Amino acid sequence: MDKPETPKLGNQLCFPLYIIAKEVTNLYRPLLDELDITYPQYLVMMVLWEQDGLTVNQIGEKLYLDSGTLTPLLKRLENKTLIIRQRKKEDERVVEIFLDEAGKKLKSKACEIPQKIKQRLNLTEADVLELKATVNNLLHKIQQPNL
Repeated sequence: MDKPETPKLGNQLCFPLYIIAKEVTNLYRPLLDELDITYPQYLVMMVLWEQDGLTVNQIGEKLYLDSGTLTPLLKRLENKTLIIRQRKKEDERVVEIFLDEAGKKLKSKACEIPQKIKQRLNLTEADVLELKATVNNLLHKIQQPNL
């Protein structure tokens, strides 16, 4: 039986994916600094700009985050007066998240960010669509139960 080869960094899929995630997040940093929000806060705001009034659990499902990670993030957004956290009257265990006026206004400034990133990376619309399709395909495969 052949002895398995020692893993080499350059042969791994995980390493370039890790570096890309880190570097792309770093590209967003100066743009988000202008809005006074972090990348994870930006993700929450995008979810709420799409659909206001979601519960903490619903936001967590969309962002693949548990409530233990999401709750402190939401508290910081609330402290910045971008969102309002409100317990549901019918079930006080459920917390709903609503955009505050400042959070609604922030949307217009944030609309420029995707185009700036696309320009910075010199990507065409076709490049973006192809890359998203490849990454989404990989994500789908990761989420499939191992048969």
